[in-house]
Amino acid sequence: MQPTFTSIREARRWASLFLQQHQREPRVADLLLEHFLNWTPSQLLAFDNEPMPEEMKRDFVQSVRQHAATGVPVQHLTGVGHFYGREFQVNENVLIPRPETEELVLGVMEYVRGKNLNAPKIVDLGTGSGVIAITLAAELPGSDVRGVDLSEEALRIAQKNATQHGADVQFYQGDFLEPLVEESFDVIVSNPPYIAYSEKEQMADTVVDFDPGLALFAEEEGLAAYKTILTQVTHMKQKPKCIAFEIGQEQGESVTALFDALLPELFTEVRQDINGKDRMVFAFSR
Repeated sequence: MQPTFTSIREARRWASLFLQQHQREPRVADLLLEHFLNWTPSQLLAFDNEPMPEEMKRDFVQSVRQHAATGVPVQHLTGVGHFYGREFQVNENVLIPRPETEELVLGVMEYVRGKNLNAPKIVDLGTGSGVIAITLAAELPGSDVRGVDLSEEALRIAQKNATQHGADVQFYQGDFLEPLVEESFDVIVSNPPYIAYSEKEQMADTVVDFDPGLALFAEEEGLAAYKTILTQVTHMKQKPKCIAFEIGQEQGESVTALFDALLPELFTEVRQDINGKDRMVFAFSR
């Protein structure tokens, strides 16, 4: 049965209650309305007494019900995710960008600017939708930025996003550093898969059922990707000045230990995210 509402306020109220009844986040109602109306959050608050456009009602209701029933992320329903103030295309082949990863990017930018690196060479390993590489290229003009991913589908999305934002990023298909191991880079940055398979059962369906497993899970209790990348770095003729990883909140010590074992010449530092959880490891040449 179709809900009966005429105003945007009534549509919002119906959707919020419906989502709550299905143990979903009511805020999704606002996000979907903003998408369908092409409005900002402030417009939604200021004009919610306006009539709900008839041509949008069916799609809006269908999206709310789909999210309630399956947990499909809002970003998959709308086709876009937001990162560092920009809008990026996303789908089931790429990880949905998360605010914590913005702090990883910020750390890299602070390093490049602090060291006054002129036209730095940066590579983003496991680039996915390209948000890290594209943001760095846009925020650090003159940089030589590359992105690497194993997934052909992910690289297609990344290239679309780079074109959309006018970012000069070159993308390569391969296993992390493997296609570029003969080159030298000032900065290596990566948000690799770092969740242990043993944690899968505790995770929300909105993540497990919709984000690509290739971008989420790693062997060796989530440490396999870090080990692969750092081993690849040991084979580079010229080592990077900075390596920046996003990590799981319990992985600070383990990832630091991998650096100590494989690249002991680097100085490592575990950094916390906005929630006070260990979220990044930065390693610098001494």
